[in-house]
Amino acid sequence: MDERHVFIISDRTGITAETLSHSLLTQFPSIRFVTIALPFVDTVAKVDDAIRQIDKIARQSNGKPLVFTTFVDDEHRQQLMSANGVFFDFFDTFIGPLEREFKIESSHSAGRTHGMVDVARYTSRISAVNFSVQCDDGIHTGDYDRAVLVLLGVSRSGKTPTCLYLALHFGIYAANYPLTEEDFAFDDFASALRMNRGKLFGLTIDPIRLQQIRQERRRDGRYSQLRQCRYEVAQAEALYRRQGIPYIDATSMSIEEISTTVIHRMKLHRDPY
Repeated sequence: MDERHVFIISDRTGITAETLSHSLLTQFPSIRFVTIALPFVDTVAKVDDAIRQIDKIARQSNGKPLVFTTFVDDEHRQQLMSANGVFFDFFDTFIGPLEREFKIESSHSAGRTHGMVDVARYTSRISAVNFSVQCDDGIHTGDYDRAVLVLLGVSRSGKTPTCLYLALHFGIYAANYPLTEEDFAFDDFASALRMNRGKLFGLTIDPIRLQQIRQERRRDGRYSQLRQCRYEVAQAEALYRRQGIPYIDATSMSIEEISTTVIHRMKLHRDPY
């Protein structure tokens, strides 16, 4: 089977470029694609690094790397075009140029984007989803050794949907652990977290938004009071800083953006297809 390298490069998450490139490349089932995703390429230095990676692959491979991009900054886009790759910006070039590059006709098959083309990969993702469900909300902490990520945050900060998205779309074994007042009362972690410190990543959220989310679930009681939300968020952020845990404010971010940011910050291996 022929093999080609594919770069997904964006000054934001790159989710759009990844989705569109996938839609195109699934039309060529006889070629194996090795994908390298580079989100948040938003400085001259990061573009230069992307160029070096593309040129290195071009020197080592028989064919030029394919480069799918979504850039807001025109200067960064033009800078990237100096690399030794075959460039596709969104669907501007469509299927035709890909057929000419591969010297074969595409399959013109509908629905390949969501088809079960690779059974092993599909099975791996389902296993990751099952793991995230089994290790949701602090359950089965003894299985954290199988995780590559343990997501921390107060209740209703977005941990569960993020873990499930990471599992379903990228095959990442992600667990999540809810931070409660008991965790704030001690200087050290529970043993399960302490033993997996390098896998920890935190989410925080605006207390007012947290209150709105909690009221949809449980309107009455201290749980959904703004004072309690402010206390928990402040304590969680203090814990992250004290323990040196990377974290992000997920208030205005979609699940897709949160997931891509976590992957980027934690340098996690991802299966983009």
